Amino acid sequence: MSNTHSASKGMPDAAKKYRAYPQIDIADRTWPSKTITKAPIWCSVDLRDGNQSLVNPMGHDRKARMFQLLLDMGFKEIEIGFPSASQTDFDFARWCVEQGNVPKDVSLQVLVQCRPELITRTFEALEGAHQPIIHFYNSTSELQRRVVFAKDVPGIKQIAVDAAKMISDMAAKAGGGYRFEYSPESFTGTELDVALEICNAVIAEIKPTPDNKLILNLPSTVEMATPNIYADQIEWMCRNIDNRENVIISLHPHNDRGTGIAATELALMAGADRVEGTLFGNGERTGNVDVVTLALNMYTQGIDPELDCSEIERIKAVYEYSNEMTIPERHPYVGELVYTAFSGSHQDAINKGMKAVKKANSPVWEVPYLPIDPQDVGRSYEAIIRINSQSGKGGIAYILQEDYGINLPRNLQVEFREEIQRITDEEGVELPSKRIYDSFIARYIDQPNGRLKFVDHHTYPDTAVKGMRIVAAEITDGGEVKRIEGKGNGPIDGFVNALSTYLGVEISVRDYSEHSLQHGSNAAAIAYVEIDHPGGRLFGAGINKNIVTASLEAIVSAANRVLELRGK
Repeated sequence: MSNTHSASKGMPDAAKKYRAYPQIDIADRTWPSKTITKAPIWCSVDLRDGNQSLVNPMGHDRKARMFQLLLDMGFKEIEIGFPSASQTDFDFARWCVEQGNVPKDVSLQVLVQCRPELITRTFEALEGAHQPIIHFYNSTSELQRRVVFAKDVPGIKQIAVDAAKMISDMAAKAGGGYRFEYSPESFTGTELDVALEICNAVIAEIKPTPDNKLILNLPSTVEMATPNIYADQIEWMCRNIDNRENVIISLHPHNDRGTGIAATELALMAGADRVEGTLFGNGERTGNVDVVTLALNMYTQGIDPELDCSEIERIKAVYEYSNEMTIPERHPYVGELVYTAFSGSHQDAINKGMKAVKKANSPVWEVPYLPIDPQDVGRSYEAIIRINSQSGKGGIAYILQEDYGINLPRNLQVEFREEIQRITDEEGVELPSKRIYDSFIARYIDQPNGRLKFVDHHTYPDTAVKGMRIVAAEITDGGEVKRIEGKGNGPIDGFVNALSTYLGVEISVRDYSEHSLQHGSNAAAIAYVEIDHPGGRLFGAGINKNIVTASLEAIVSAANRVLELRGK
């Protein structure tokens, strides 16, 4: 207790060693009123940035599986590694070029530092590739200039310019066909005028054209401020950069503050054209920006993300295999529980929303609590609602309807919820779908402890009273066959009369409904009866291929429950 107390007391003092990030002087910023209307150019960096952050970096098989997935999803630019940094990355780059079956509209991208020997090795790795991207970088931040490199701005700029010249010269000697990308690493920690000066110097050296634009990647290598600051930085650079029409402004956000998604979306509104990120946000420290979440966020706004996320379970499986990491249960769009509702009010709203969508037959998705149709990403409705002690009647009803075709009347939903609530309170665990179904069958259909069983019946006209019929039925009571008889205006009315007389308990039908079962059961029907009895009202249910038999079984079901309440 004392340690915790003193630690919390020390927080205000400790906070003094941090400084607020300065605002950007851009009074007429336009991005707050903009809307994202189209997908950016996507570049996956899973095989480089994601891979270098793994406890166990990928071997060839894990890389190859991830690479194929990225191609299948529709990425047109894939950073496949850092071939000058290791033999493994070099060999994989050669495999991609020679055996990776890369479509002609896909550019392989590789990263290289602004160092001559590494640049030479990088060109060797890409020999024979179709329109590959040479992504060169050097750190430009004030902190790294001062602490790491001990260089001034001219010195840092010269590193970038020298690399740009060497790369463009080598590309020309190799016959052309190369694309170029430059990153002022730690852009968010670089003064904007310094970043602009260095980037303009690189642009002047590369001389981009409409047919071969320079990708200018402005990374949030470390997320240092609120998302609006990054958007301001991007808008400022878009306004001031030279030769803007021949420059592709690219984002490479990280997630140190947990706002990488928001920062990316605002920066796209600020004018960026391209996004580098990873599946589900794997990457250094807290990770890169999650391109799957970004893409599906756009999808929910009616924008084609131009990435195929329809097989989300396959994407998840390959991600977990290749990265040897597990996606959290609450991760947006893909987590095990994200299409699940435990709260009773949420379950009821989802249930009603799903019915409304089916009834309206509208192309517009409008279901409370579900911003996306799970089927659009290859998920099923089976796990939307899961039942525990917080669950309501709507959730239980949804499970029975979707999984077993049992459409409970509203009052029966209320009654059966009490049974499920009792079980979940006693056991303290979530109930799977089959357990809920088995509980329903045991309580209303099979009734293993029920005194009475329906066997058969016959009806014939009552000659003494016009319009009335006599119902002669056979039941078992405690295993002993009994024959009972009653009168009514139909089989149900007459059977209730016979049963009431036999039991000496007045019961009457308050409500009745039936429907065919939607799942299997050879077109069986289910009948529900709500009866009044001296102690109140309750339900019974019966299932049979003959609807009249199902109805009479439902009455016996209700009678058994009356007897149970009366201790008989």
